Amino acid sequence: MKKLMAALAALTLSVPAVAEPDIKNWNTMHSMGCMLLRECTEGVRSASTLSALEEEFSITFNEEQKEELGDILGSLRDLGIEVFVGDPKYFVRNTRGIYHTQGNKFFLNPQYLDSAEGVLSVIRHEGWHAAQDCMAGSLHNNHIAVIWNDGVVPRGYQLRAEVLYGGGPAVPWEAEAMWAMETPFHTANALRACASPDKMWDVYPPTPMTGEWLIDNGYWDGVTR
Repeated sequence: MKKLMAALAALTLSVPAVAEPDIKNWNTMHSMGCMLLRECTEGVRSASTLSALEEEFSITFNEEQKEELGDILGSLRDLGIEVFVGDPKYFVRNTRGIYHTQGNKFFLNPQYLDSAEGVLSVIRHEGWHAAQDCMAGSLHNNHIAVIWNDGVVPRGYQLRAEVLYGGGPAVPWEAEAMWAMETPFHTANALRACASPDKMWDVYPPTPMTGEWLIDNGYWDGVTR
């Protein structure tokens, strides 16, 4: 994901500051980057509430799903992170959702989401990336950090991420998000920690490398409380 966001940033530098840029090819990194930067807004709708999600996807969440999603969406609102549903034409094919680190927004692709469980799973996944963004010092920088220390994420998710991402640099971030995607309240708990007045690192002790970076950049004093 980190590598993908860097590529998107590079590809979208030339998008002109007009209401609707002329996109020559849809379902490309260019079209998706245009949506992420909010240069392209046609067919992109806000969906930051339970009712909006149910209406957009023609679904009904059960009570357990509503409880978890209400927790997630409440933290996202507190953090100023917006949720959008975008026209499938913007997304690179096979992309169900994507979180934009620079803009603190995430986007859902209705083409691949036709059930309440599917929508919840993708919101968990992208919400976990938002929590990783928070772990890297602040939502207001362009960094993202893994949350769990070595050995915490089950090996099966590591292997799945390695296969899916070809063993590339995104594997640690995606393995965590894949675990969160299939585990109730993982994302809700992490986002609640991010949104709380206390530091996230009191709830999730940073990895040694992340901890060193946080201290060097003035985000953390190196003490969990």
